[in-house]
Amino acid sequence: MKSLLKNLGLIAVLIGASILIACHFTANTSNNTILGGSLALMIIGLVAHIMLNKKFTD
Repeated sequence: MKSLLKNLGLIAVLIGASILIACHFTANTSNNTILGGSLALMIIGLVAHIMLNKKFTD
């Protein structure tokens, strides 16, 4: 369970990136809600990855 929680931020970043890739290949780049949501997911995932790795290494 700790390994899943430790990698939760990285999983969120990968999901956000895959949403951006899917939008690119479907040519759905005019929908700002999807693009902004994936950007927010990537930023939250990055912050969570940093904070959770600091917590579980100590």
